[in-house]
Amino acid sequence: MIPVKSYAAQKANVPLAPFRFERREVGTHDVLIDIAYCGVCHSDLHQVRDEWGGAIFPMVPGHEIVGRVSKVGSGVTQFKIGDLAGVGCFVDSCRECENCKQGLEQYCDLGMVGTYNSYEKDKKTPTYGGYSSQIVVDEKYTLHVSSKLAPERVAPLLCAGITTYSPLMHWKVGKGHRVGVLGLGGLGHMGVKLAASLGSEVTVLSTSKSKEADAKELGAHHFALTSDESVLKSLRSHFDFIIDTVSAPHDMDLFLGLLRRDGTLIVVGAPPTPTPIRNFSLIEGRKKIGGSLIGGIKETQEMLDYCAEHNVMSDVEVISIKDINVSYERMLRGDVKYRFVIDMASL
Repeated sequence: MIPVKSYAAQKANVPLAPFRFERREVGTHDVLIDIAYCGVCHSDLHQVRDEWGGAIFPMVPGHEIVGRVSKVGSGVTQFKIGDLAGVGCFVDSCRECENCKQGLEQYCDLGMVGTYNSYEKDKKTPTYGGYSSQIVVDEKYTLHVSSKLAPERVAPLLCAGITTYSPLMHWKVGKGHRVGVLGLGGLGHMGVKLAASLGSEVTVLSTSKSKEADAKELGAHHFALTSDESVLKSLRSHFDFIIDTVSAPHDMDLFLGLLRRDGTLIVVGAPPTPTPIRNFSLIEGRKKIGGSLIGGIKETQEMLDYCAEHNVMSDVEVISIKDINVSYERMLRGDVKYRFVIDMASL
């Protein structure tokens, strides 16, 4: 077994603290990654507080992992020692269902194996995430990271990046489309960068006037203050797509009204309570609501390659692991531009 240092939550609603555990030995098809950086996702906060239920403690969060390969199994063919590698939101799946065979492992019929707060396929071994010194992963669930990109700015691409890239690809969003990005946080800022890089006309929809300058700097063409009724009136039937990244309760009917005929509201945020929707918001204009969950391994690799080619990276604030609990509180206040990333050398 491989001894590992980490930070973990021992139970819900207690501060994260140092925790030692053991990873499995490197198997035939495994790679061992010395973790350099790990992004801090809003879902980490939900999970350690058991806000979604079913939490497994002790919990080592983190599913935006970048590091160097330090050991490979005898059967590994895609990685070598020294390679820069990434691990995203899951580390295994059944590999046999239709979704897995189509490269959509995130929709595995038997459930993907989450990078943390999940169980391995034996249904009894808990998974521990990237707030740790090392991780062992099957090479099929490991990603190549280009040396063209700053690794600390790559880490959030493995969740925030692919969460917004995947629906843009699925709905074939690109030139000629008017795209609204609802919310300008970790997900929203990547939605802006990616949609703009694909040639769409991008408008940030936000409750905070103070974010207008940042929106433009990130690549948005326009900014709309959603508390201004006159602004919303001017945007009625305007957008082809709205990417909804908001994880707090909000009025979906309001934003469905901003879609053109046959427009789509793409939901990637996850509010804690159900959202009521008027049927007429969909009926009038043949509008649609669609959801999207991260991406499969193939698509995530395509996203990383796309970002390397077009120099698209997350805007980050690098922190020490010792500041993780403070960062959670700051994240709740929206006090981050736009993703915290842990320098794991501080562990």
